[in-house]
Amino acid sequence: MINNRLAILATGLLGNQLMVWGFDYLLYPFVLYNFGLWKGGLIMILLSFLVCRLTIYFYDYSKKDWLGIEAIKGLKEQTPKNYFERVSKFFLSKSELLAFFFLSIRFDPFITTVYLREGANEFNGMKRKDWSIFLYSLAISNIYWLIIVEAGIDLLKYFKTILAI
Repeated sequence: MINNRLAILATGLLGNQLMVWGFDYLLYPFVLYNFGLWKGGLIMILLSFLVCRLTIYFYDYSKKDWLGIEAIKGLKEQTPKNYFERVSKFFLSKSELLAFFFLSIRFDPFITTVYLREGANEFNGMKRKDWSIFLYSLAISNIYWLIIVEAGIDLLKYFKTILAI
């Protein structure tokens, strides 16, 4: 039973991390660099919506907690062991609004929505409140990531021009 749970968690965490890494660090910069901030940003927001919504659908369909969302919720009760856990516990335990902003910036709309929705163990889809959380998290996380990636692209272009001189 424990080995099965660990296998599910390992597979889920690895798969999700690979998807997030490819999306955030490969696709996002590629699209923004090639299409610009506005057009590329719109493309990435739409792709983010689709990927996160489909991930929520799969998460509910599988009826397995393959990311350990309950473990994340458990951070509120645990004694933090390192800096990340202390910061996480602070933001997650203060209020749902702080948790919302922290999760939206640190993770993605999928994680934010599943963490904050009622009955996450029930895998019962999204209610009206969940859709609000999802859409606002989508906006916040993408605005944050657009700023970060665009700043990185601008720095890259700046250093490229300096080195070309």
